[in-house]
Amino acid sequence: MTLDPTGVGPAPAASADRAATEPAAVPHRWLILAVLCLAQLVVVLDNTVLTVAVPVLTVELDAGTADVQWMINAYALMLSGLLLTAGSAADRYGRRRMLLAGLVLFGLGSAAAGLARTAEQLIAARAGMGVGGALLATATLAVAMQVFDAAERSRAIGIWAATSALGFAAGPPVGGFVLAHLPWGAIFLLNVPIVLVCLLAGRMLVPESRDPAAGRLDLGGMTLSTAGLTAIVWAIISGPERGWTSAPVLGVGTAGALLLVLFVGWERRCAHPMLDMHFFRDRRFVGAVCGVVLITFGATGALFLLTQQLQFVRGYPAWEAGLRMVPFALSIVALNVSGVAALVIRRLGLPAAIAAGMTLLAGGLALVTHVRSDGYGALLAGLLVMGTGCALANPAIVEAVMSAIPTHKAGAGAGVDGTMTEVGSSLGVAVLGAVLNARFGALLPAALAGAGSFPATLAAAGPDREVVTAAFAEALRTGQTVGAAAVLVGGLVAAALLWRADRLARRG
Repeated sequence: MTLDPTGVGPAPAASADRAATEPAAVPHRWLILAVLCLAQLVVVLDNTVLTVAVPVLTVELDAGTADVQWMINAYALMLSGLLLTAGSAADRYGRRRMLLAGLVLFGLGSAAAGLARTAEQLIAARAGMGVGGALLATATLAVAMQVFDAAERSRAIGIWAATSALGFAAGPPVGGFVLAHLPWGAIFLLNVPIVLVCLLAGRMLVPESRDPAAGRLDLGGMTLSTAGLTAIVWAIISGPERGWTSAPVLGVGTAGALLLVLFVGWERRCAHPMLDMHFFRDRRFVGAVCGVVLITFGATGALFLLTQQLQFVRGYPAWEAGLRMVPFALSIVALNVSGVAALVIRRLGLPAAIAAGMTLLAGGLALVTHVRSDGYGALLAGLLVMGTGCALANPAIVEAVMSAIPTHKAGAGAGVDGTMTEVGSSLGVAVLGAVLNARFGALLPAALAGAGSFPATLAAAGPDREVVTAAFAEALRTGQTVGAAAVLVGGLVAAALLWRADRLARRG
């Protein structure tokens, strides 16, 4: 983590802990980072790669709507529910060990998914991949924190964060390319050789590290956090379809919230907690965590609506829509790999970098949303502005979270960052999706009200197809505008919280 006298470093208590445990740079660290990023890439890519395969899976596996939803959501549900537990396990049992275990589980799950012959088999395999993905998502960041010293860590985190953006954008075009030439199972089987390469390189290059004061396994905390987070994320994912006030959503969501309250109480009394509740006394940590939720809420939700605009309004297939969004991801990668983003973050400080980055992202979203053009020029310009904003804000907010936690607790920090990212992302898609659906329903002719999704409404529209398409386009603009506003407000609030925490820390 880059620490400088401008006040962007952690609070004094965290600094003292970090100074005593600050690791030195490791030989071959950039090669290690390449392995970590490759592992992280497949984890993120598998969140979106399946979207283009839905029509094929529906036919070949005789899958219903509920089956398809579980094929997609089983992975995200297991991933998000286990991130805190996975981060604790990495600190306790060894970050290299959990990295290798995650690769093995992810590879086995990918092989099982590629060879699945029923919907139930594919759902089970995707859940297994989610377990491995949770270990990888936390272990990759935790290992990066150990192999880079403070002088280089900011740039390393930026490259790691850029990998996630690349995976998000690359999923649909990669899936579409594979389906154009190979059976659908190849989408998952291609993960296997990548996992084998990462396993071999990880065993050879990655040094072991763990928290020397981890203590006994916190089974109570692991059980409560996993059950609570899984329930919360399930309720968020299911809310738009089942209804936010439906008995299952309210019941499961309430149960999840109660389990998390019990988790907090347990952790405060546990001798060796998996997540030290004292972290939340650090205003910097609280500000960073709030920032992760606020920023990912607006950014992921708005990008989700942008993919719908490209597919349903502009008429691109899913893989081509993803391909046209690649400049967004490539600009993030270029700015972080070149070190430009790390230099700007260091010059501005974390709060200002987050504020500037999210302002650019919001501006790019507004440009894409409100500039009426059928050509690619306006979209490309907006994507590049958005990419520049994410190149600054994403690594800055990750650095803010990790810099507020001692280095020997890097796994716990990665677990918190990943969990808040998943919760914010799920909320963003659900809430902005609800805004889209509400506005779409309000704009439809009375005869088509309640027809359901855009494809279903379009199929039932008959001569009113143009009216339906125009209504959906306007609803998308409303949702994207709300998303852009959420991005801007979230970025400014996060920056203000961090700036205030830094100011109070300097005062002592």
